[in-house]
Amino acid sequence: MPRALIVSAGASSNEYLAHHVAEYGYPRPTIVPSCGEARRLLGTSPFQLVVINTPLPDEIGHELGLYAVRNTQAGVLLLVKASNAEQTAGLVEESGVLVLSKPFTAAAFRQGLHLAAATSRRLENLWQENERLRGKLEQTRMVCRAKCRLIQQEGMTEAQAHRYLEKLAMDTRRSLAQTAADILQQEDSPE
Repeated sequence: MPRALIVSAGASSNEYLAHHVAEYGYPRPTIVPSCGEARRLLGTSPFQLVVINTPLPDEIGHELGLYAVRNTQAGVLLLVKASNAEQTAGLVEESGVLVLSKPFTAAAFRQGLHLAAATSRRLENLWQENERLRGKLEQTRMVCRAKCRLIQQEGMTEAQAHRYLEKLAMDTRRSLAQTAADILQQEDSPE
């Protein structure tokens, strides 16, 4: 279930924000009144959406927005007084924090939620692709290390070592990475 965090110190605005966030598909959003509490929660729980209603009692709030985009995959929506919106946007938008000036209409707030949620989904997809590529890179490194061992210890050429690994993988019906891991493990274990 998607989770939302609302950081807001105003009781009346909390109800309004929670109502619209829940309507958008984030039931029972977590509401905290300070940036300190929000940082603790962001460090321990995954959130897909963070709404920050500035100013807050312990800091203005844009620093929390930057913290959230750097340390989570959440879409971040920063609510700022109209008089400060342009200046704040200049500080945070490049990092991916969305800024909505107050006062705003319900339609504008829902649009901001939509954009933040889309950002979160995009970040999640990028994170998954990044993890897939990291795994592939690690497998390639393992195969290269196994080939280097074969070259050094068996006197093979790079092409021979590669062919040897491919053949062994086919014969044992395992992946090239698994075969390379076996070779590296055999070489590391004492006889």
